[in-house]
Amino acid sequence: MSSKTLVALSGGVDSAVAAALMKEQDCEVTGIIMTIYGGDDTAVEIGHKHGCYGPGEAEDVRDAQKVADTLGIKLFVFDLKSEYQASVLDHFKSEYHAGRTPNPCIYCNQRIKLGALIEKARASGLDFDFVVTGHYARTDYHPSTGRYRLLRGLNHDKDQSYFLSRLSQEQLKTVRFPLGELTKEEVRRLADGLKLPVADKEESQNFIAGGYRQLVCGEAVPGPILDEAGTVLGSHSGVAFFTLGQRQGLGLSSKDPLYVIRIEPERNALIVGGKNALYQSELLAGDLNWISIESLTSSLDVTVKIRSGASPIAARIEPYGPDKVRVLFDEPQMAPTPGQAVVFYDGEVVVGSGIITS
Repeated sequence: MSSKTLVALSGGVDSAVAAALMKEQDCEVTGIIMTIYGGDDTAVEIGHKHGCYGPGEAEDVRDAQKVADTLGIKLFVFDLKSEYQASVLDHFKSEYHAGRTPNPCIYCNQRIKLGALIEKARASGLDFDFVVTGHYARTDYHPSTGRYRLLRGLNHDKDQSYFLSRLSQEQLKTVRFPLGELTKEEVRRLADGLKLPVADKEESQNFIAGGYRQLVCGEAVPGPILDEAGTVLGSHSGVAFFTLGQRQGLGLSSKDPLYVIRIEPERNALIVGGKNALYQSELLAGDLNWISIESLTSSLDVTVKIRSGASPIAARIEPYGPDKVRVLFDEPQMAPTPGQAVVFYDGEVVVGSGIITS
């Protein structure tokens, strides 16, 4: 008997090819897509069709319907505006105003795309065995530990395991990533060969194309820019507009380049200094999500990614209190940023992840 498979379509080429591959495996495929854009004016000004959040989602829904029609599958559209506002946008704003730099894609995958969307599909009466997305990652089941695992996509240039590192065991049990062993070029060729209407469609590049500034500017409060000695060098337009390591937009004149080396939201201040001050030999992370192991009970040699576009680097992780780990780098790293995810790897396998606190 064929498996009943839900494919989370986005209107893009990756999820379209994922759906087509499941059809080729004789699965009973149903397409689902979510609408998240609330129609607020700020996103209209800065968003366009190549951002995940913005008025361009209407075009994405139309493209998803074209894909569904081409493949001969049904498409169901689910309104998740309120869930997205509560779980992604509100969190995004509050983190920036607290001087941290969040990654909304990680929370969207965990809470919305593979969370609320699947719950709504189930509540609507859709019956399914598996959920499929167009992410470049892999999963498997490890019998000796009894745990479902998340692995890097074979094409490391497109690997998206970092963005999926908050998924639970229950989510990993039901999700499938058919693009995990493919390159983007192979996906494009498959889409072209299948005559999918989105074969040449551009990718979404950002959370909000063009930047996030207007999402947070309504609550921004100007404050001082200080050097490490506490001398006032200038003023900023709001801590929410800055992140660790940032140099642009400070409006300071200095003989040597100055970077944001610390954000102090409690006094609404930016602390600036030289590039060397950004390098750290360790970090602390909390809000842990273990995947290949149940918990960390002793130190472990791993590789880690401290931001989405970085390559994994050698480090050791060790327990630090009830729900924190200390990450000790083999070599100092530039600007580990509070609010960002740090993902722990054992070779290709995601051990787990946490959110950088300091």
